[in-house]
Amino acid sequence: MAPILVTAQSTYSGSPASSMVEKYTSEVIEKVVEWRRDFHQYPELSNREFKTAEKVAAHLVSLGLEVKTGIAKTGVVGILRGTSGGPVVALRADMDALPVTERVDIPFASMIKTTFLGQEVGVMHACGHDSHIAILMGAAEVLTRMRDEIEGTIVFIFQPAEEGAPPGEEGGAKLMVEEGVLRDNNVDVIFGLHINSQTEAGQIRYRPEGTMAAADRFVIKVHGKQTHGSMPWGGIDPITISAQIIIGLQTIVSRQVALTDAAAVISVGKIQAGVRNNIIPESAEMVGTIRTLDPKMQKIIHEKIRHTATKIAESAGATVDVDIQIAVPVTYNDPELTRAMLPTLFATAGEENVIVRPAVTGAEDFSFYALEVPGLFFFLGGMPIGMNPLDAAPHHTPDFYLDESGFDIGVKALANLALDYIEANK
Repeated sequence: MAPILVTAQSTYSGSPASSMVEKYTSEVIEKVVEWRRDFHQYPELSNREFKTAEKVAAHLVSLGLEVKTGIAKTGVVGILRGTSGGPVVALRADMDALPVTERVDIPFASMIKTTFLGQEVGVMHACGHDSHIAILMGAAEVLTRMRDEIEGTIVFIFQPAEEGAPPGEEGGAKLMVEEGVLRDNNVDVIFGLHINSQTEAGQIRYRPEGTMAAADRFVIKVHGKQTHGSMPWGGIDPITISAQIIIGLQTIVSRQVALTDAAAVISVGKIQAGVRNNIIPESAEMVGTIRTLDPKMQKIIHEKIRHTATKIAESAGATVDVDIQIAVPVTYNDPELTRAMLPTLFATAGEENVIVRPAVTGAEDFSFYALEVPGLFFFLGGMPIGMNPLDAAPHHTPDFYLDESGFDIGVKALANLALDYIEANK
């Protein structure tokens, strides 16, 4: 791996290369907006991004890049080789949409319908991945025009299934990594962005170290003893025990761990038991999510969930099965890399527009790349300037809306990060 150099100022700030990024971005930004609107109008769900991938691959081929398709099912990778060896930088965008029916009144609103888990649903880019694709396509075009200035390699990763593969399927960043997207290309570092509907256009927000939470799924099954509802003493009631376990789980974060060290969330989202009103069933099952921002805290909470559920069940004569699945790790920004690249972000957006943000309990599978190589993941403003964030529709909702005026900052940020890292580490 090439060393990460902490620089006092952006290598390209005010340089001819920086001016070239500015010029070429201004020339491609109209196409970026057109691409984004096309992807928005014709969204595709996770692991089903067939037409999206075709459009991405066609653009990368037109730029003369080495292009690989079918990675992690529908993923696309473009490789730009500069004038010499040098560092290898990866830039990543995700491509999938969500099973959400759009309510936004725009000319390019999605009218797509499909079947998801047996139900007819609308399909919408309700998290902004359409903008991520278009911005990275724009950055690829800008950087390709500058091929003769690049003493290294840039890998453009267009990833499917960030929102999670359908049940029974693999997908997303984890599968991209397993299939060698970093290893086979000898990637040294990776950069990625996420649009945010509640951050003003023109702003960049970031956080060193843990920036987005690990998202783990747990299933707790309580085994009791079935009996008639009129004689609960004749059995062991798994529903009552489940209720006690749910209350017990809520005291883990509030009473059993050092909450000031790292925030965490334990939520039960589903509980299922029984078939009719007058039968106490034999078993009950609850399903929930765990969000943590620190790997040590994550391990402690997993242990306490198992201990709490087991002991509450034992106190009532029941047993439990506790299954915890680590779905997405903490999205971790390498502190040294973040410090090294901050001048680049300052030069791109203006220092006053680059803001440290609190950690969030949402999750991002960019984390799988950052487990393998140093990574920096930041947030790009997509809210109309002057709007109250409380009035902006959140992600994953039918009213999700993006202001496109800040897309050029995204294109320039990705291009400048790649150029500056290569120049500082060649």
